[in-house]
Amino acid sequence: MEKDNIAVGLDIGTTKIVAMIGRKNEYGKLEILGVGKSKSLGVARGVVNNITQTIQSIQQAIQEAESDSGYKINDVVVGIAGQHIRSIQHSDYISRNNPEEVIGDADIDLLINQVHKLAMLPGEEIIHVLPQEFKIDGQNEIKEPIGMYGGRLESSFHVVVGQASSIRNVGRCIKSSGLDLSGLTLEPLASADAVLSQEEKEAGVALIDIGGGTTDLAIFKDGIIRHTAVIPFGGNVITDDIKEGCSIIEKQAELLKTKFGSAWPGENKDNEIVSIPGLRGREPKEISLKNLSKIIHARVVEIIEQVFAEIKMYGHEDPRKKLIAGIVLTGGGAQLNHIKQLVEYITGMDTRIGYPNEHLAGNSEEEISSPLYATAVGLVMNSLRNNTYSATPLVELQKPVEQPVVRHQPQPQPIINTVVAPEPIVEQELETVAVAAEPSRNSNESTEKKVKRSFFDKYIDKIKDFLDNAE
Repeated sequence: MEKDNIAVGLDIGTTKIVAMIGRKNEYGKLEILGVGKSKSLGVARGVVNNITQTIQSIQQAIQEAESDSGYKINDVVVGIAGQHIRSIQHSDYISRNNPEEVIGDADIDLLINQVHKLAMLPGEEIIHVLPQEFKIDGQNEIKEPIGMYGGRLESSFHVVVGQASSIRNVGRCIKSSGLDLSGLTLEPLASADAVLSQEEKEAGVALIDIGGGTTDLAIFKDGIIRHTAVIPFGGNVITDDIKEGCSIIEKQAELLKTKFGSAWPGENKDNEIVSIPGLRGREPKEISLKNLSKIIHARVVEIIEQVFAEIKMYGHEDPRKKLIAGIVLTGGGAQLNHIKQLVEYITGMDTRIGYPNEHLAGNSEEEISSPLYATAVGLVMNSLRNNTYSATPLVELQKPVEQPVVRHQPQPQPIINTVVAPEPIVEQELETVAVAAEPSRNSNESTEKKVKRSFFDKYIDKIKDFLDNAE
């Protein structure tokens, strides 16, 4: 029987961490097998700032996805964002030894590898090298050079660069969570895969992913990625503004934003008021929804203006670079009331909310097709393209697990033979066996040998009983 291509995406965000397991069904659509979500505690503005807390949040999301799907996760494709991300345009070429041979994948790889060797600023690392248009012996605007003849192969590239230490911190969190890192993808590119159609990419479109800590931008034109940027503001700064402006705690500010918040103050009447419970017996606090909308409006305008400045920097005002399909909003921030109208008002561009449901199987849960999960869905799609087998059914893992446990049972025999040995030695042996049997998230065992703790518990108890009897 052919092994299922199971893919896992891990979206490490500022407010939440999402682990998503999926595979393609017979119609080529993405079938989501399991989702795990946890509160992100060790990430600020897309960058890990507390390794221990991030590992705990990742483990929680992974365990939830595993129990939801019945699969054991081995490796993940991770999304990366943060204010340290920047992009540059670069052109490079190679001279081919034999122009009489057709251009193949090896030539493209050679050219891309050459760009990967570019000298970056100290502490920076190349994340993506994305070819745009090729040129063969001076002939321009070639999108697919494979199969053509030529001596000089040239291309323009969109190079995404990030801080090496931030990338390594993410890698360390994955390894310490007992997982392998199978790929690293820029989050706006993953979101673009999930919510944009090929027609929009051809016509020209700007994807704005409003997350908790950052707002990510990806611009496409003629089906090619043209510009990426990460703005270090997101939904969290809106929540902070509400907290300060209304003198309430963060939890209440977040609830106010999601339940009653609007980006357009004109929509609320002056007499609309919401009452917030007071702290520890204090009087309830009354907050005007019009004032709430004004606070939100001011910050959203600031974020959208920064994004629009990036769109202008790309050259949107040039008729040849015009983004005909306008703007697509996604991410948790896209769920804010009237944000679509505000973006259209500020930019003058057509705007829609991007849902990842186009690529999802028809029986998918409604929650998964929310803009909130666009990045996670895109990461699973990215992993599927790499033909990864990122998860194993727990049923398959159960048979091989029993054998090593049976082999451990004869180990107490030396203790029986050495009854004269003092008590501490027996205790030491007991400890060793218990440690060997109990799986630890921090151990360096390969992920295939690790199984859920609950599965091992009964065997650990058996071994301990056996040893007690042996004494």
